[in-house]
Amino acid sequence: MEREKWGRRIRAFRKLKGYTQESFAKHLGISVSVLGEIERGNRMPQLELIEKMSALLQISIEELKPEDI
Repeated sequence: MEREKWGRRIRAFRKLKGYTQESFAKHLGISVSVLGEIERGNRMPQLELIEKMSALLQISIEELKPEDI
């Protein structure tokens, strides 16, 4: 459940900032398949990757974090 909430938030912010899965994954140094697994809630990103995502999206980790976690 927690992974799914993270995935939905990451996908929403990625789209809001205009990144495709391909470009976002490339900037993060991960494969598109790994990003897809994260966004679908099949994989929980490690803190280091969450930090990279928030920096790339120019938002704080608190903004990226699902509200009820």
